[in-house]
Amino acid sequence: MPASRTLPSLPFDDDALHEECGVFGVIGVPDASTFVALGLHALQHRGQEAGGIVSYDPDRGFNSARHFGYVRDNFTSSEVIETLPGAVAIGHVRYAKSDQPRPTAIRDVQPFFGEFAMGGAALSHNGNITNANALRRELIEHGSIFQSSSDSECIIHLMARSLQRDIPSRMEDALRRVEGAFSIVAMTRTKLIGVRDPLGVRPLVLGRLGDAWVMSSETCAFDIIGAEFVREVEPGELVIATREGIESRFPFRPRKPRFCIFEHVYFSRPDSILGGRSVYETREAIGRELARENPVEADLVCPVPDSGTPAAIGYSLESGIPYAMGIIRNQYVGRTFIEPTEQIRNMGVRLKLNVNRALIRGKRVVLVDDSVVRGTTSRKIKEMICDAGAREVHFRIASPPTAWPCFYGVDTPRRDKLLAATMSEDEICAHLGADSLKFLSLDGLYRAVGEANGRNNESPQYCDACFSGDYPVAPSDMIEQGFRMETPSRRKKKTPAE
Repeated sequence: MPASRTLPSLPFDDDALHEECGVFGVIGVPDASTFVALGLHALQHRGQEAGGIVSYDPDRGFNSARHFGYVRDNFTSSEVIETLPGAVAIGHVRYAKSDQPRPTAIRDVQPFFGEFAMGGAALSHNGNITNANALRRELIEHGSIFQSSSDSECIIHLMARSLQRDIPSRMEDALRRVEGAFSIVAMTRTKLIGVRDPLGVRPLVLGRLGDAWVMSSETCAFDIIGAEFVREVEPGELVIATREGIESRFPFRPRKPRFCIFEHVYFSRPDSILGGRSVYETREAIGRELARENPVEADLVCPVPDSGTPAAIGYSLESGIPYAMGIIRNQYVGRTFIEPTEQIRNMGVRLKLNVNRALIRGKRVVLVDDSVVRGTTSRKIKEMICDAGAREVHFRIASPPTAWPCFYGVDTPRRDKLLAATMSEDEICAHLGADSLKFLSLDGLYRAVGEANGRNNESPQYCDACFSGDYPVAPSDMIEQGFRMETPSRRKKKTPAE
């Protein structure tokens, strides 16, 4: 693929939070890249803009392929897989970050590769380095030449400067300099390496496929290749898999884990397992908690597909209000469906969602969605429901208000673009034109994910910064640019944040 090729504009999904990537790797099977392609296909929900695979073969060395678009469109042909031979391979799917200028360049697509004195290594990174700007300046001043705009490339350059004698030790050295969140799957000629930051913000799991070892962002990717889930990689753990077995290290200063609670709400696939809990069952429990906290008299409970579906089922079961598919999703609309003319842009949500008019007409409808970000999509959906003849529209949101940006690997708009940062719950309801709107409380969310006593405000069990503004790692790059870390109680009402 020519290096100059860039990503087409993506007009339809600008009102949702996106995980920025998913990672997958395997060692010990012939044609490892085939298994990586299947794993990435299962992780496509974590990144739909681009993907890449690196493999190693003793006869042909390291080989890579990077493409824009879906895995199914780029990594399913035998011609591509034949260029990626070997028994060890890793892969990556990504979203571009909201603060990066479009279009995205192919050089930003992972995995990244580096050739060191002791051999080559490639890595895929899920998360975000919050001191990347400072590291980048330092590295450039000392002679490093960057090829991409990605924060993840800093890790390769830090490894290159390390004086350690093997690649896993160089990776440990590099990651001790890194702040923020990282779940990494990396590879050498003979090793598959997985590592999580000390807080364990982003997920990473370990599995087996016969005598082979597999690592992935989520367990659902094991199912597609028939691998057995072994365990989660622990926060702060570095795991090295070879043909001989597994080695585990804990190279970082221990800290109390703060896993991302929004993985339970939205990012992970419903058929994955997180912390020993079914994501689907957790989301159903979220819906039940939402119904207990925010009841309403209505005729139907309808999800905003697809992310609101398990919570809507839970809300229906708890409230006794019938569940119905009042909104139907067109599963065949790609993110680059057709040339985005002004007329097509104005169609917006209707290209993806359509109201089941016969079901909705004359009914009082509870709409269950996972979150409200900018509010533009929610407002259009409400208009569509009313146009179809609904008597009342009641929004029930299966998470607390998203009022703060995430700096740990989630594509979040600037804070002044987040509706909940500048409006109260009642003001958001009026803005959307709904008959009522209620969010799940933060304590309610904690109860739904298994914390019976709710949130421990002195020592939170999860990273919930997008809801609370309580950042477990200070985002030093953003603070340098003027971002102010304030608790919600200190915020002035209706004052847009930096």
